[in-house]
Amino acid sequence: AQIIHLVEQAQASRAPIQKLVDVISSYFVPAVLIIAVATFAGWYITAGFLPAMLNMVAVLIIACPCALGLATPTALVVGTGLAAQKGILIKDAQSLEIAYKTNHVVFDKTGTLTEGKPTVTDIVGGQSVLQIAASLEKNSEHPLAAAIVDAAGKAALKLAQVTKFHSLTGQGVKGIIAQTEYVVGNPQLFDQLPPEVAKLENQGKTVVVLGTAKKVLGIIAIADTLRPTAAEAVQLLRHHKIETSLITGDNPRTAAAIAKLAGIDRYFAQVLPADKAKSIRQLQTEGKIVAMVGDGINDAPALSAANIGIAMATGTDVAMEAAGITLVNKDLKSIATALKLSKSTLNTIKTNLFWAFIYNIVLIPAAALGFLNPLVAAAAMATSSVSVVGNSLLLKRTRLQTPERSNGGQARLT
Repeated sequence: AQIIHLVEQAQASRAPIQKLVDVISSYFVPAVLIIAVATFAGWYITAGFLPAMLNMVAVLIIACPCALGLATPTALVVGTGLAAQKGILIKDAQSLEIAYKTNHVVFDKTGTLTEGKPTVTDIVGGQSVLQIAASLEKNSEHPLAAAIVDAAGKAALKLAQVTKFHSLTGQGVKGIIAQTEYVVGNPQLFDQLPPEVAKLENQGKTVVVLGTAKKVLGIIAIADTLRPTAAEAVQLLRHHKIETSLITGDNPRTAAAIAKLAGIDRYFAQVLPADKAKSIRQLQTEGKIVAMVGDGINDAPALSAANIGIAMATGTDVAMEAAGITLVNKDLKSIATALKLSKSTLNTIKTNLFWAFIYNIVLIPAAALGFLNPLVAAAAMATSSVSVVGNSLLLKRTRLQTPERSNGGQARLT
């Protein structure tokens, strides 16, 4: 029911380009009335009442702005409907219109570019490191914390009682176990780090460090696999000359490794949740039209700050509410599809408006000069409306991006 409501809401909304139609209509209506009165007066003086009345009526019929009024909403209905069939929910017409201007896409890492199911791969320091870290992390809601607690559960480790637990936003957690205060979190929390940290980070793994105020006690490495379509999605965007960035709380080495694996051009590392929107604004100051792709609550500010927000349906309701587009199909390649569909829909709207204007510009003078009787004018007016609807329905034949494997193993477009 919510999906149906979103589609209906998008189809009923007004695109910003519709404002152009409204402005033109504000001049068009009085201009037509003036032309109609002038037509009647001219023909009445030269040919009498009946020809004057027929030609004036012909002007009013041919000027009926049906095609003009249908140009935008018919294309939007077809475009958003086609998107829904492809598993792409577009929140409103404004989102659809902005999307085609996008020239830079920013990916959140965990849960968006990756599967969002991190698992522990390495433990340096023995099982006691995992036991203490899991005892602290059991009070946290972070996906990495869940991975550590899950690993401890699989190892059948008994978790200790924690007092004075405190969450360090975007960094880690701390608490007291058996009168000793432990900290578990980002390597940045510690001054001196063992060499294993850099080695694991260069492998694209997220490193969590356990220690006290005096020294590092152990290291836990966590890996999250890329979504199967991540690299192909980035390649599709690059084909359309759209730049990509990765945004993550991980350190630069891990961020660089993930970005390289996905083929992403640029990355923002060690970004706290509250600072993601700042990274978006930084790109915007560089002249980029930015689409942000995210899934979590901490992505919501960045999704709102971006020119267009794209949320994964596997994420939180907050993220989907902040985004203009939601990918129900969980396929990152749908980002390129959404941008392509946005461009096709806007091109259709512009084509509709062009022919609607040309129709009036050519035929109103013809009616005023007596070349069209009311019957022919009515038929022409109906034909223009049908042509606009027909042109909008041609959107269904749009060939959207579908990656295929060439002989060289690279994704290509059709």
